[in-house]
Parts: sequence; structure tokens; C-alpha cells
Amino acid sequence: MGKITGIQVEPTLLPEVRKYGNFNLNACYNCGTCTVTCPLTSNGATFSSRKSIHATQIGAKKHLLGSLDPWLCYYCGDCSTLCPRQTEPGEAMMTLRRYLTAQYDWTGLSAKFYKSVAWEIGALFAVAALVLILALVFHGPVITERVTLNTFAPVHLVHTFDLILLTVLSLFLISNASRMFWFTMVRDGNVKIPLYLFITEIKTLLFHAVTQLQLSKCNNKLRWIVHWFLTSGYVLTFIMVVFFLKWFQVDNVNHYYIYLPRLIGYYGTTVIVIGTVEILIKRLRKREQMYKFSELSDWIFPVLLLLTTLSGIAIHVFMLLELPLVTYYIYVIHLMIAVPMLVIEVPFSKWAHLAYRPLAIYFQMIKEKALQLQERKAVSLSSAGKLSPEVMKINVR
Repeated sequence: MGKITGIQVEPTLLPEVRKYGNFNLNACYNCGTCTVTCPLTSNGATFSSRKSIHATQIGAKKHLLGSLDPWLCYYCGDCSTLCPRQTEPGEAMMTLRRYLTAQYDWTGLSAKFYKSVAWEIGALFAVAALVLILALVFHGPVITERVTLNTFAPVHLVHTFDLILLTVLSLFLISNASRMFWFTMVRDGNVKIPLYLFITEIKTLLFHAVTQLQLSKCNNKLRWIVHWFLTSGYVLTFIMVVFFLKWFQVDNVNHYYIYLPRLIGYYGTTVIVIGTVEILIKRLRKREQMYKFSELSDWIFPVLLLLTTLSGIAIHVFMLLELPLVTYYIYVIHLMIAVPMLVIEVPFSKWAHLAYRPLAIYFQMIKEKALQLQERKAVSLSSAGKLSPEVMKINVR
């Protein structure tokens, strides 16, 4: 697939990328083993880790920003396991995903969080402190005779806060995704894309966002299954809390064992706990390829997600035990964990890949179909003798 031509070299690119994780490919001699062994590489070589890695090595920043390849990599680990020079190309692609996440973020916060432990931990504690202040100021009457959570934390106020938070997070994600779109689809300008393809290929976006099917192509099928259940539990719980809170946050929990919102909560709790615990154990053991290297961002999201879930379980248990004060305290602690996780991790860190990956597949499919249309048109015009040799040259990056 195409060559990197007419590039503007930026010598600072490689040192900058290395600030985001392991990117040590000095021993690489471009043997191509990573491309050949990758289960996600098609016969047409639509995806190749080597292109983005090579662009980084030579300082081709514009080409790297325009590449979707890092997001099309699901870190199966085969490339790193079979690399004859042990250069860890899989981890290099993970590092590039962190770097690109920071480049898409127009605020610059993502880069601060990825490159500085103090910045990320400090931001989490700052948001947690803000949540505590808001809880102290806006909480309702503290009734100790019985548990009345909806009196202490009026559901309409919490719901309003949820909607405000959702709006803010959506604006950040959409604006960052628009920068991804600009870098990968507009600025390149290499392939003319008919507008209708953006509509007809929405099915591709939705399909891969829901199924995460590309991950199933890795040899470790269990990883796909665990990741799918974990994501589904997180998304369903988030939807329940944001849009159906008045049915989800109820006082008389003893009367709601067989109740759809409660059942969804039990499902979400179960798969999140199992999924996050498995991830943390594997990162501690470092036996599997993708868990051999861990940055702070790889730990924070599963830890915060697990703590959010456990504190949610604690609220439910203490309500069943009819312990009012403990329930209220744990509820505030729950918010002090959940809100920072959402504010920091969703638009600026690890969570963002849940948006960027399906978008990358969507953009790639649009590019491929547009290219096919362009090539067919070129062949048709050439056959009719209406196309000059210069126009026939299609440079695919």
C-alpha cells in the first residue's frame, strides 16, 4: 500500500512518542514478520503496523496523524511474540494510540495526563474534591430513622447533574473525534469521498461498536468475550444511571429484586467485577504479551471502574441492612470515584478507544469504498480514452 512521499520530517516526533510508552524499535530491520503474522491484516494489506511505525521513526508526523492503522490494531500480540528481533511492535502500536489520543484532544489535557503522573492523579483528586463540595452543599435532609437515599440525594438533582455531565463529556468526545476526522479523512485529501458513503456506512460503525468483532480475529477468543461483556455491562449501567435514574435509584430495595433496572444493575455489576479483576490480575502477572508493559493509564481505568462498582454494591448492601448514615457516606464516596473516572478517563485517556476504534473502522471502510469507486471511474475513463496518464496516478497512503 502506497509510499510515504513528499514528507516533512520532524526530528522531535520519535522522542515525543516515546514519552507515551514503550517505542524501542532500534533493532527492527523491516523484515515484515509483524505484517505477515498479524491476524487482522487482509490480503490487500489494508492494515499494516509497519507503516505507522516507520512514519514515526523517520519523523513523518503528518502521515502518522493521518493514519488509522494504530486504531485498527487490537494488540493480539502475535507480532511481538514472533518478532525475530524482539522489538515489541504490538506495544509500539499501543504507544501510538496514546500519542494519537493526545493529538486529537484540543485542550492539551490528554498529553498532560499521559506524560505526568502528578497531573493525572492530581486531576482525579481535584474532581473528587469538587464532587465532595457539591455533595456537602446540595445534599438533602439527613434522615437517620430509616434509609431514604432519595431524600439525601434528590433524584431530580442527581439526574440533572448526570445530564450536564453527559453533555460536557459528549462535547469533548465529539470535538476530539472531529479532529480525528480532520487528520485522517480531510487533510489528507488523497481520495475523493462521496458524501453518501458517510451515510451508507453508518451500519459499519454501529456494527463494530456493538460487536467489537475485529477483536474476535485474534487467536485468544476469550479476550474478545470478556471485553464484550465488560463493555456491555459498563454501557448498560451508564445508560441506566443517566437516563433511567428514577427507576434505578430507589429507596425500597427490598421490594425490587425482580425488576428490570435492578436486574440490569446486577448484570452490569457482575461482568464489570469479573472483567476488571481479570485485567488487573493479568497485568500483575505479566504473562500474556499485551500485559507485559503497563503505563499508569492502563491501571487507573480498571481500578476506578472496579472501585466504582464495589462502592455501588456497598450502597445496595447497606440499604438492605438499613444503615442510613453509612449508606449516605458510601453514596458520596461512590460519586467521588465515579465522576472523576468519567471526567478524566472518558474524553482524555484510556476509555476514549471505545469511540476511536469503531470510528477508525468506519473511516477505513469509507476510504476503501471511495478508492474502489475512484479506480473504477479511472479505468472507465481510460478505456474511453478520456483520461490523461497523470490523472491515472492514484497515490494511496
